[in-house]
Amino acid sequence: MMQQWFEDAKLGIFIHWGIYAVKGVSESWSFYHGSISYEDYMKQCDGFTAKNYDPEYWAELFKNIGAKYAVLTTKHHDGVALWDTKLSDLNVVKKTPAGKDLVRPFAEAMRKEGIKVGLYFSHIDWSHPDYASILREDEREAGESFKKHKYTHPEGEEDFEAWERFLKFHRGQLEELMTNFAPVDLLWFDGDWEKSAQQWRMKELREFLHKLNPNVVLNSRMWGYGDYKTPEQGIPIIRPEGPWEFCVTINDSWGYQHKDKNYKSVRQLIRMFADCIGMGGNMLLDIGPMEDGSIDKEQEKRLLGLGEWINKHKEAIYETKAGLPLGHFYGPTTLSKDNKTLYLFCFDKPYDDIPVKGIRNKIKKISVLGSEKELSYKKIGGAPWVNIPGILWIDVEDEFIDKNCTVIKVEFEEELDLYREAGQNIELN
Repeated sequence: MMQQWFEDAKLGIFIHWGIYAVKGVSESWSFYHGSISYEDYMKQCDGFTAKNYDPEYWAELFKNIGAKYAVLTTKHHDGVALWDTKLSDLNVVKKTPAGKDLVRPFAEAMRKEGIKVGLYFSHIDWSHPDYASILREDEREAGESFKKHKYTHPEGEEDFEAWERFLKFHRGQLEELMTNFAPVDLLWFDGDWEKSAQQWRMKELREFLHKLNPNVVLNSRMWGYGDYKTPEQGIPIIRPEGPWEFCVTINDSWGYQHKDKNYKSVRQLIRMFADCIGMGGNMLLDIGPMEDGSIDKEQEKRLLGLGEWINKHKEAIYETKAGLPLGHFYGPTTLSKDNKTLYLFCFDKPYDDIPVKGIRNKIKKISVLGSEKELSYKKIGGAPWVNIPGILWIDVEDEFIDKNCTVIKVEFEEELDLYREAGQNIELN
């Protein structure tokens, strides 16, 4: 059963932190694609110190900007664990100068601030000797017609016993996470595509995880056995069905990359966030801490800018649901859970009144959220005697325009009543 807290959360913070921050290379994929050798990639362990890691500061920052959950990469495809796993020596405790478990302090700090604890875990482990042991069924049927990759496919015959050993390791690490850092509120999986649902035994995995914690939320990367969808980088145009979350980087990189200065502006982040909540989803905004655990000032600046706007407009964000369907208003909208208040997100300065179509309701009041300013409005056109509404035009004075996004609060006497027809001839005038 999906947890209500997730659907009400609106904003989460994704944290890609690992040895890849030392050289500022792409997490795991850099050696997979050959832009750096595996050996040089792993040498980054020697420079991963976490000396300025301050999870309490992280948690305070996330809380202050309005985030309700945070997801930390406990292990990416490279197999380097951020906790003291007993199942492998490839972890930051044994292999890096950090020399300590980094997951427990994270979980404890988040809980202290009331932030839900999410742990990212890659199904894939390109460093484990038993991982590249079998082919996916469609690859097996294709014979020699597909190109094998050394980190993914066996070099010779398939070794099914090795795969069973890997599954035992996979489950063992997940059990460590779920028990050592309990209660885990959310597991954010990645990498399911390299093997099939049957090979991963995803149905059994879901059952196994729910035995450890029946309330844990599972993301979609379980071949259909997760709880919600995770569109990535490209914001949905059409609202996804069911619960969903848009995961997106604050610049162009998931982990910290020294050369990546292509940061999204605060206004761009606000627009994406408003689009998400207007379609009933969450935004999981990714940051990449530096190897020492500190957050780059440019990243923090954008988090604080987003948070300043969120805190001013909380009412339109939390305790709301998806707003109007497409076609009624030129921008995102949200609706209060009692269906009596509509919030309009206006990104640009209007040259004229703001139009809203299809509102049959009697208007109680229209105002600018974040101020006490009541706005004038009028309805033009329509045929109310056959229940066809005119267009609602709202006048917003320049002095109340928010530089990032203005939110207009429209209050109704009764629950929202929308006109959703294709139009008709009016025979009685």
